[in-house]
Amino acid sequence: MAKYERERKFLVNPESLDMMRGMAERSIEMVQGYLSRRPESTVRVRIAGDRAWLTVKGISDGDLREEYEYQVPVADARRMLSMCEGSPVEKIRRIVPWDGLSYEVDEFGGRHAGLVVCEVELPLDFSGELDLPPFVGEEVTGDPRYYNSAM
Repeated sequence: MAKYERERKFLVNPESLDMMRGMAERSIEMVQGYLSRRPESTVRVRIAGDRAWLTVKGISDGDLREEYEYQVPVADARRMLSMCEGSPVEKIRRIVPWDGLSYEVDEFGGRHAGLVVCEVELPLDFSGELDLPPFVGEEVTGDPRYYNSAM
């Protein structure tokens, strides 16, 4: 069965990094790669701590897109990462609770070191205004330069 996600994406103000880190309730190191980066769909393999997933995402329609996610053994994910195009994406994800939502803040490493992006997944029926955390900067929802699959 299809799952849909509604997600908005923002840059993080560089001068607010320490504040954001202090607000985080937890963090986890991640590495991910893409088996397919077609515009119509992406296939991602991700290792986060001692767990791994294979994720298929459809094309974005604004802040909404179709998503399928399956947990896989970490050993399989490591082998799949070796089959991915390009370099793996390395990041530390911090979870920051704010106004009843969980903001996922990704601090990228490797060749993307210095980039910090914040995403918030919204209920599908969300139609109000967001009360954004103080570390959030420019909105980049829908900007393909900030898709992990483009990195």
